Amino acid sequence: MSDQKPKNEGQINIELDDKTAEGTYANLAIINHSVSEFIVDFISVMPGQPKAKVKSRIILTPQHAKRLVKALAENVKRFENNHGEIKDYEQPPIPMNFGPTGEA
Repeated sequence: MSDQKPKNEGQINIELDDKTAEGTYANLAIINHSVSEFIVDFISVMPGQPKAKVKSRIILTPQHAKRLVKALAENVKRFENNHGEIKDYEQPPIPMNFGPTGEA
């Protein structure tokens, strides 16, 4: 027997098809949660349009949501170190009158 581990151990082969690689534009995210999951709805809101559609919904465990927050914060920090501070402009409130509340 050999004590050598296969080179691919611990690696995940991630596939990205062409349609998914195109991405989906969103300029608003609505986050709801229950005791067991976080639900993030990505929405594209266009100026002057009274209606907007959810373009994508991602459901995460609380642990994965926390990891996402940390990873996003680290990437924003790296971006700002390379390109300068990201300005956060004041936006008028968007009415939130759709979908269920954050209860399961």
